[in-house]
This record gives sequence, structure tokens and C-alpha cells, in this order.
Amino acid sequence: MHTLWRTTSGLQGMALFLMLAVGFGSALVTGAQEQRASEPYADELKRDVPRTAMRGYLEAGRAGNYALAAAYLDLREVPPATRGQRGPVLARQLKAVLDRTLWVDLDSLSEAPEGDREDGLPAKRDLVGTVETAKGPVPVYLDRVRREDGRPIWKIASATVSRVPVLYAEFGYGPLAEYLPAVFFDVRFLEVQLWQWIGLLAVVATAVALSWLATAVIGQLGPAARSATGPLRLLIAVSLFAAGTYTLELAVPVQAFFAGLQKALAVVAVTWLIVRAIDVAARAMETRLIAREQASAVSIVALGRRTMKVLASGLAGLAILQNLGIDVTGVLAGLGIGGLAVALAAQKTVENLFGGVTLIADQPVRVGDFCRFGDKIGTVEEVGLRSTRVRTLDRTVVSIPNAAFSAMQLENYSKRDRMWFRHRIGLRYETTPDQLRYVLVELKKLLTAHPKVHPDPARPRFVGLGACSLDIEIFAYVATNDYDEFLAVQEDLLLRIMDLVRASGTGFAFPSQTIYAGADAGLDPEATRRAEEQVREWRAANALGLPYFRAEQLAAWRGVLDYPPKGSAIHA
Repeated sequence: MHTLWRTTSGLQGMALFLMLAVGFGSALVTGAQEQRASEPYADELKRDVPRTAMRGYLEAGRAGNYALAAAYLDLREVPPATRGQRGPVLARQLKAVLDRTLWVDLDSLSEAPEGDREDGLPAKRDLVGTVETAKGPVPVYLDRVRREDGRPIWKIASATVSRVPVLYAEFGYGPLAEYLPAVFFDVRFLEVQLWQWIGLLAVVATAVALSWLATAVIGQLGPAARSATGPLRLLIAVSLFAAGTYTLELAVPVQAFFAGLQKALAVVAVTWLIVRAIDVAARAMETRLIAREQASAVSIVALGRRTMKVLASGLAGLAILQNLGIDVTGVLAGLGIGGLAVALAAQKTVENLFGGVTLIADQPVRVGDFCRFGDKIGTVEEVGLRSTRVRTLDRTVVSIPNAAFSAMQLENYSKRDRMWFRHRIGLRYETTPDQLRYVLVELKKLLTAHPKVHPDPARPRFVGLGACSLDIEIFAYVATNDYDEFLAVQEDLLLRIMDLVRASGTGFAFPSQTIYAGADAGLDPEATRRAEEQVREWRAANALGLPYFRAEQLAAWRGVLDYPPKGSAIHA
């Protein structure tokens, strides 16, 4: 059995590299040797089984003893005269190829002297792994051959050895092997050769220098670009380092470790960039809300910013674990169960939180608005994340949970563009029809002429014969949204209505069952005559205006009254 090391299995590469970093690699090999120390080996190089034969070659290669490593190669295809010189060269070249292309899983190799009988290969051949080349896969075999005394042992197959020069031409060190002394290739630490350590230092220095240079240019583009220089510098440096490491021909586990590290740093850089973008967007939104006088929404923006940062960081952590080969399904399941438990425990808090978000987003009321909620009236002082505080008319502060407040029917008086003037007056039953007509015309003239009354609609109407009065309904809108100003206009209109009712010669009716005897002055005959005469003149001139008035009449009356009235302290 064989295993091709793949760079996507980042956890295996990182684990192996870390073990080598603390010297566990040699300990692992030593432990495996000690495990079989009690087993007898007929061959002094322990080539009796495929696993120990391959282990012996790798250990000799790591130690730089290529003369010993050549003893594990089947050199039958090499002329006997050149085997002593050619063998170590082939062993060294094969080790370089395996370092770059194939990480041998010794545990997958057979411990039986006969090899693996179930791999589908001939009885005396086992597969170590496969090297992927530009021209196709090249298998690496172990063959069971006989040594000089006829005893069967395992060696790297001659078919594989014959392909070593071609493989080395593709995966070897190239011109470096010709110009650099052998010490640069033979001295290694943590599976990294001396020339590769020098190359790593050069790649790191170059990546850092170029990333600082690039971000210095980007930072000149504006404040938003300057806030992103940190994550961009890291992202550029990681990208340059990743490009540089692939030119160093690192061993498979080392390259896998760096690949996992680069992915993790790239995720960190992207997450850092997203967090900076969230901060920039949140600051812009807060500035806009303050400019629109929506300061109560700033707290929601701050909460949203923190939530998005936590979410981005959590996703980044899961991505890093996934790239390291850790199955995050269990982590996600645990988070889901934990989130459900938290949601159930904090149900009311979450409900109030979403209620606050609804109030701030929909804005049925804002801070400073005068409103009615339920059976209370007051001014909104604060819309918080959990509750809304309202100062009532008796100057107390009521705190209502946002979930309950957002579910109420809210009547926002501050949103009114006009205020409703609606009154019903009752005239005495002694009022004559012409007197009633006079009152209606004068009321219409009053509403049309008043500069604070909106002309549409502004109507007085005789609406009924009441139990003790002739009822007139006055319906109009005062052009203001300030309640104090509305009260002043309403007061002025009511006083003028009293004046014109008195001028018509009639009076207000009032419900009463008091029985009294006495002289009654009755109605004013002169005022009655004048009102009736005026109505006759309107009728004769076809200008009575009931039930509707002509546009030119309304235009002639509109805005001619003084308001505030003459004699008022604020009259111009």
C-alpha cells in the first residue's frame, strides 16, 4: 500500500513539521526501531521486509551517507565497474526527487518478508508510491532480490533506479548543483537544506520589503486606503512568500507546512481587511445618522459592527481549522446547540434587542417626539437596545421594553403637518333661518380669511336639529405642528366665533331644565332686521353662497383678517 502526500492535507504536514522542529522525527524513527529491536534480522541492513528496507534508505539519506543508501538500491542495471561511484550519486538523486514529490508513509508498507500479497502486483514487488511527472506517473517499487549469498532481501527496484536520472532532471536542483558546494545540499535541519534556509531568509526579506513599499504607495490614496495598509501589507507579503517558496524545491512535508501556514495567514489578512472595512463603513454610517439627527441609531450601528466583527472572526477561525485538515462539522454542531441554548435562555433579551432594531430602523418615533403610547402621552427621551424611555406629562420617566413598545399603537404628534380644529356649536331655537345663514356665511368668511387656517378643507355646516339647539359643525386645519401655537390660534378662532354669533343677533343654546319666570328681553329686533336684510341682499344678488361659495368670493375673503388681532400684545 502507498500514500501520495498531498499538499491539501495541511494537518499532516504541519504535525510532521512540528515534530521535526522539536526533534521528534528522529525519536519516532528510533521508537519504531526499538519496537522491532527484539525481532531477528538476517540481513545486517534490515532489508528483510519492505518497511525496514525503505526506512533504512531514508535514514541513510537523511544522514547524508549516500554510500550506505546505495546499498538499498538494486544496481543490477549499472555496470559493475561503476557501481561504487554511480551508486551514491543515484541514491542522492533519488532522495532529492522523493523529498520534492513523495512523502513515504512507512506504516503503509508491509512487514512481511513476502511483501503485500493483496496489492495486485507480482509476488516479489511492492509499491512505495507514485511520482507525478510532466509525462505521467512514475511508480516507485521495492523488489525482493537475492544478495550474494542467495538470501532474499528487499531493495528499491532496478526499474525505478533506471528512471532516477530522468526524474532528477525534472525535480532535481538544476544548475544549483553545479555551482554550489555539496555542503549546501548535505547540511540540513528539519528537512530543510542549507541553501534552502538561505533562500527562505531571502524570500522573507524580499516579501517584507516589497509589501512595505506597495502599501506605502497605496496609503497615499486616502484615509480609507491608509486604514487598510496593515492587512494589505500582510496579504502582499504572504503572496510573495508563497511564490518564492515554490522556487526553493522544498521537501514535501516542509512545502505542505508552508502551504498551510500561508493559507492561514491569508485568511487572517482577508479577515483583518474585512474588519477594517466594517470599521470604515460603521464610522461613515454613524456620521450620516448624526447629520440626520438620528443619534439613537448610533448604538445599533455599534452593536452591528461588533457582531459582524465577531462573525467574521469566527468564520476565519473555522476556515483556518478546515485548511489545517480539522473536521469542523462537530464544531459547527456544537456552536448550533450552544447558540440554541443561549437563545432560549435569553429569549426576552433577544426579543427586546430586535424590538429596538425595529424601532430604530422603522422610526415610528424618534428622540424628542411627543407621542401617545397605549393610554399614556409623553416625550421620547431615549431609544436603547433593551428599552425605550418616555417622559410623561406629569414629568415622570416610563421605561417600556422595546418588544412591548414596538407592538403598541404609537400616535406620533410630532409628525403632524397640521392640527385639527373641530368644534360643534349650538344656537338657540329662536334663531331664524336667515340668522342661521348669516352665521354660516360669517363662519366661512372667518375660516377663509384667517391666515393660520388651511383653506382645504375649511367648512362650517348646519348639521342637525339637536334636542335643545341648532347644531353647526366647524371643521378646519390649523397650519402648524406646534401645540402651543395651535392653542393660541384656536383661542382666537373661538373668540371671533363668539363675536360673530353675538353680531348675528342670536345666542348659544345650552341644555337646561331650569324653570323660571321673569321678563325676557328676547331677541334683538334691530340685529335681527340687519341680519335678515343682509341675507335678502345676498339672495337678490345670487351671492348667498349656500350650500357652496363661488371661488371669487373665497378669494376676496382669504387672509383679510388681522392675526394676531388688533389690540393683541404681539400684533404687528
